[in-house]
Amino acid sequence: MSVQNAQPAGRGTIPAGMGDEDARPRERGRWLRARRLAALGLVGLGPVLAIVTFLVLGPFGQGADSTALRLVFLADAAYFLILASLVGIQLMRMVAARRARSAGAQLHLRLTGIFAGVALGPTILVAVFAGLTLNAGLEGWFSERVRQVVGASLAAAEAYQEEHRRDLTQDAEALAGFLNLRRQAAAFLSDGDLRELLTQGQAAIQRGLREAYVVDAAGDIRARGERSYLFDYEQPPAADMARADTGETVLIEDWDNNEFRALIRLDAFADRYLYVSRAVDGDLLSLLDDTRQTVGLYQQLEATRGRVLFEFGLVYMGFALILVMAAVWLGLWLAEGLSRPIGRLAQAAEAVGAGDLDHRMPEAPGEDEVAVMSRAFNRMTRQLKRQRLALIENTREIEERGRLFDSVLGSVTSGVIGLDPDGRVDFLNPAGQRLLDMSAGAGIGKPLPEAVPEFEPLLARLRASGPMGTGAVQDEMQIARAGRLERLLVRLAERRGAAGGLEGYVLAFDDVTELVSAQRMAAWGDVARRIAHEIKNPLTPIQLSAERIRRKAARNLPPDEAEALTQLTDVIIRQTGDLRRIVDEFSRFARMPEPDRREHDIVKLLRDATLLQEEALHGARLVVDLPEAPELLEIDATMIGQAVTNLLKNAGEAIESLREKGEPAGWHPEVRLGFETAPEGVRILIADNGIGLPPDRARLFEPYVTTRAKGTGLGLSIVRKIIEEHGGALTLGDAPAFAPGAHQGALAEIRLPRAVARRGRGLRDPAAPSGNSNSHRGADAAPSAQTQTSGASDPPAEAT
Repeated sequence: MSVQNAQPAGRGTIPAGMGDEDARPRERGRWLRARRLAALGLVGLGPVLAIVTFLVLGPFGQGADSTALRLVFLADAAYFLILASLVGIQLMRMVAARRARSAGAQLHLRLTGIFAGVALGPTILVAVFAGLTLNAGLEGWFSERVRQVVGASLAAAEAYQEEHRRDLTQDAEALAGFLNLRRQAAAFLSDGDLRELLTQGQAAIQRGLREAYVVDAAGDIRARGERSYLFDYEQPPAADMARADTGETVLIEDWDNNEFRALIRLDAFADRYLYVSRAVDGDLLSLLDDTRQTVGLYQQLEATRGRVLFEFGLVYMGFALILVMAAVWLGLWLAEGLSRPIGRLAQAAEAVGAGDLDHRMPEAPGEDEVAVMSRAFNRMTRQLKRQRLALIENTREIEERGRLFDSVLGSVTSGVIGLDPDGRVDFLNPAGQRLLDMSAGAGIGKPLPEAVPEFEPLLARLRASGPMGTGAVQDEMQIARAGRLERLLVRLAERRGAAGGLEGYVLAFDDVTELVSAQRMAAWGDVARRIAHEIKNPLTPIQLSAERIRRKAARNLPPDEAEALTQLTDVIIRQTGDLRRIVDEFSRFARMPEPDRREHDIVKLLRDATLLQEEALHGARLVVDLPEAPELLEIDATMIGQAVTNLLKNAGEAIESLREKGEPAGWHPEVRLGFETAPEGVRILIADNGIGLPPDRARLFEPYVTTRAKGTGLGLSIVRKIIEEHGGALTLGDAPAFAPGAHQGALAEIRLPRAVARRGRGLRDPAAPSGNSNSHRGADAAPSAQTQTSGASDPPAEAT
């Protein structure tokens, strides 16, 4: 009981004597609802009485002494008195409340007065002006002068119509008589003669006929008068033709074309009818119809003039009364319960809507609706302020994280793909788009197996690992994009929320193709050095020993044994030479000499290379497209010539490989060498229509990768190192078709810059003497060229 006593009244305890007070509001609420229902019933009774009054006065035609009419008027009067009494009582109560300065009384009275004034003022004004206007209008409408004018208009229009009918009948009969007389006077009349007679008779009529035709019983034209055209001809109906056969002059009124037509039988002719027309004023014909309708309406209104005035006034009074009473009651209902706190609440709501969340309403004491609403409003504004501050802070943090996330994803060189829990792609950073050769936005929203099918096994492995897994998988895989095979290091990890639920996956991948290739190149370079060192030393003693055995031992042997010994020693010497060539290739690959760059004409160098290789292209046609003007570059002519010679030889071997595989229909072997210049450097293009490139193009430049039986797989590796030592680049791709629908081969593109940054010892001045370097290279140039053209330039798949 101590806790209950500590609480204020109305917040959990029932003070003494409040039981009856709690029951009174409920009874008052029921009484208010009953009063509102009664008011609605009274308002709805008004239209019912108005309709009943209209029905009694209108359809049933009861007179002033009718009992039904008196009862209706009595009900209307009672209804008005009851409604007026209720409104008057309510107004008196509001005035008394205002004098007592009750809360909300002034607003209540003001709203009621506004509604009543808005409804009553226009209603009275409209009633006065409507009555005066209607009475004055009816007096003007039904005056003697108006009746005379209406009658005269109708008579004039009918006289005009009758005159046209009479004139057309007379003219048609006159023309028909003229034609009948001429027919009786002549033994024979042709259609041409009939046409002339028709024209003469049409011209003789003073009032004129616009069209004149002579037709047969089928309605076909037999003769036409003047200005009587076929496109104006309207065939007479069969019923009118039947009437004309009885000897009647048939008049046809064509209101649509504003003309009257007459049809009459020509008695002197066999199966001939005269069909004429005359134009009439269409406006007058329309005026005639309008005049007839207007006269009929005028006579009807004149007969019911008094009744219309009475019914109009009665209906208007009923509905006007309903409108006024409804407006008054509507004002009472809307104003009831409203007070000044409503205005303060509206002002506070506007302030909050404008962003002022510090605005507060005065909290009135008590537990009524206004007080509860004031406290609830203030509580709401405090909560809104806290939530807005938290929302602003969260939004700022989210925006900062989003910018950081976008910046990181946009700047990293690794590709990143975000997946939702279902494995659909949420985002893909620019590096990933580049590595996967996808356009911006491509693949978003698609399942991973559909967007990037190569990554689907990795996702399946991660899902199959289940809860016992590490939540991440990693693998190295190959994908084919843009005509090249890329080696990617891919890692897929789960993305979980704070509660441990799966939110998606993050897939990161990086292109390690160049890294793997560099590692292989380094490993093969070390192997090449070791092989060259271990094999080259015993080769010379073996060769010298074999030569000595052949020279010394053959003297003491019989001829047949000496010949066998010579053949065996020749094999040893030849194989030793082959091993020496391979060792030289290993040495050259493992330790590429520094280019001796001098200014040379690259165009002349290319011409010399094509002259040397033209006969070694296995019968292929060589097309050379080089400019006439020289193009000077700082290059090592021997090394660049060796590289170009190697690529031309590879093109020829690619054509030979296609021959061995089987020539396509209509194939003509061809090798093309092109040359393009640019401000930054030159491009050398060597294309063929040979066997083409393999799918795994990323390994073409790796050493010892070959598909030819006698190749070492070092040719393209050496060529690439030569081009890179000159600061250029060597790329391989598919050659364009030399003819529409023709077989496509391979394209090797060499890009050489005009100026190369000096490395190591740097470039010598082209004007300075070369010393022993040139002589050393001259001694080594021939073997190098021979080596490249023999077997070291072995191409993968197509010898490119």
